[in-house]
Amino acid sequence: MTDGRPARLPSGFTVELDPSVRQLDEGRLLVGGSPLTAMRLSPTAHAMLRGRRLTVSDDGSARVADRLLAGNLAQPVAGPVADPVELTVVVPVLDRAEQLDRCLAALHPLPLVVVDDASHDPAAVAAVARRHGARLVALTTNLGPAGARNVGLAHVDTEAVAFVDSDVEATAHDLLTLARHLADPAVALVGPKVAGHARSGRPRWFERYDAAASSLSLGPRPYAVRPGAGVAWLPSACLVARTASLRDGFDASMRVGEDVDLVWRLVESGHRVRYEPAVAVRHDVRTSVRGWLGRKVLYGSGGASLAERHGGHVAPAVLSPGLAVAGAAVLLRRRWSAPVAAAALVHAGVTVAKVLPGDVRRRDRAGVGAVLAARGLGWAVRQESALLLRHWWPLTALALPVPAVRRAVATALVVDTLVALGETLDDDLDLPALVVGRRLDDGAYGLGLWLGALRARSTAALRPRRPGRR
Repeated sequence: MTDGRPARLPSGFTVELDPSVRQLDEGRLLVGGSPLTAMRLSPTAHAMLRGRRLTVSDDGSARVADRLLAGNLAQPVAGPVADPVELTVVVPVLDRAEQLDRCLAALHPLPLVVVDDASHDPAAVAAVARRHGARLVALTTNLGPAGARNVGLAHVDTEAVAFVDSDVEATAHDLLTLARHLADPAVALVGPKVAGHARSGRPRWFERYDAAASSLSLGPRPYAVRPGAGVAWLPSACLVARTASLRDGFDASMRVGEDVDLVWRLVESGHRVRYEPAVAVRHDVRTSVRGWLGRKVLYGSGGASLAERHGGHVAPAVLSPGLAVAGAAVLLRRRWSAPVAAAALVHAGVTVAKVLPGDVRRRDRAGVGAVLAARGLGWAVRQESALLLRHWWPLTALALPVPAVRRAVATALVVDTLVALGETLDDDLDLPALVVGRRLDDGAYGLGLWLGALRARSTAALRPRRPGRR
């Protein structure tokens, strides 16, 4: 660290342009990333690229690589696996001795710290910890997951620390693979794909849905995690961190949303947080409908406290006025919808073209504007569908007698189902289970969101915002 900021990327560190990034104007203009952006390379920066790769060799190339990584225009090329002695695993637990046994067995031979968060049967937890050679810290007062993790963090003296929940099965190799990202000195935190896993011999429909569409599984693409990006947070079910970067750790006053809060605090302080889906760990799904939906309500209820801490980062949608109107027109499916959407696309395309660097060729300028405008409209339709069916569904239900609302909801249901099909692609999940599961999932989350807003007497977590505003 230098003046509180991470040291530069080391020489030899290699990044590669993300597959989604388009190179225009003979490779000098990059279009892509998340949030979607256009980046003009100087002649010096352009000369550093070898095909789609850049290897750090000096301060200049380190700065270019850092900007590419920060904008999700490039992804790091992984370095060597970390030495096992450099990583300690903290496992908070509240009973669940059988799951804890599986969790600890998979983590051998890493050093383990088990924090018993005032279990009802502490002897069972202690026996499992002893069997796996874990250091046990037994609490007499329940602190919640965030507080328990902080207690464990205080017992860590290695460079890296991993947090693994007791209902997660992650191997030592998984965690050490994630730790490779710490070769980038800006990276403070990295998380894997957390895939739902049903352990019963014949999973019931809601277990199959939760396994295929887990709230903790954040998709197949790697990201630099930050508000507004394709992945904006990481679940605390499994994380690897640079110990020195955590400082005060999780906010122990939060019983839900503490993982989102930690990620956003780290990003705001200048650190990088990474999502690495090439590593997938298994998270046990809930074994009852009540437990499954109760967890969704709990997740939603954390929105208000996050909005109090982080403002518009929690907004359920980010929409420019023009594309918001166009998206609504598409959902309403009226005769005037196509002209309105077309006008919005033209306006958005021209706006994008105007802000591109002046020396970009006219053909490339028009092409980039059209692509970004079309993506913006698609994203607006998707976000507005989610508002109707997930975040605002209590208001939507009250307004259903209005024909225009019914028409918009019908369109939103089609859009949302297509999105769900694209996100799951699970042969074990039939379409009826997907549709019913999705509606119950959205209904429970939306209920939690409104309950949290009512308790906090604030609508901050329910209000969309314009791009660029918090």
